Amino acid sequence: MSKVIRLSALNGRTNDSHLLAAKHVLTSGQVIGLPTDTIYGLAVSVLNTAAIKRLYQLKTRDESKPIAICVADIDQIGKWCDTTVGSHVLHDLLPGAVTLVFNRSDGLNANLNPGHELVGVRIPDHNFIRDLCRLCGPLGLTSANLSSEASCLNVDEFQHLWPELAAVFDGGPLAVSLGYANPS
Repeated sequence: MSKVIRLSALNGRTNDSHLLAAKHVLTSGQVIGLPTDTIYGLAVSVLNTAAIKRLYQLKTRDESKPIAICVADIDQIGKWCDTTVGSHVLHDLLPGAVTLVFNRSDGLNANLNPGHELVGVRIPDHNFIRDLCRLCGPLGLTSANLSSEASCLNVDEFQHLWPELAAVFDGGPLAVSLGYANPS
């Protein structure tokens, strides 16, 4: 069973021990559960092919269905994708509840979404996940559910997946303001 870690912030900063715990798990090729600005997600290091495969298996997700990546800051997008919009557009939309789709760059792990020339990119408006991306690099990010199940706004809603996760980071209940129901 995975370890559930309740996130706490110190003066608006993410707790460093939480980040280090998450980094350790991700760099060892495992899957974690964590809050985003919209729903709870499952994340792996984009740099680790075995972790990407594990994420697909865990979700029982069709391997032809791509997974988005998550980065910390706008200046990191160009390393993984060929942006086709001006920086002012990126700054207007990100961070936030938006996934932008661009042509993937050669720097992106070829085993992430093989056969797809495009990749979805997110910068969630959530300190923990952005700080984690600054520490670990890009994350493969998808909803914390089995494919075709409803998305989760509370950490307990995906408790049936916990035995398969190395750690679950509990950010408390997430707001329902955007009406997300099932982006799997």
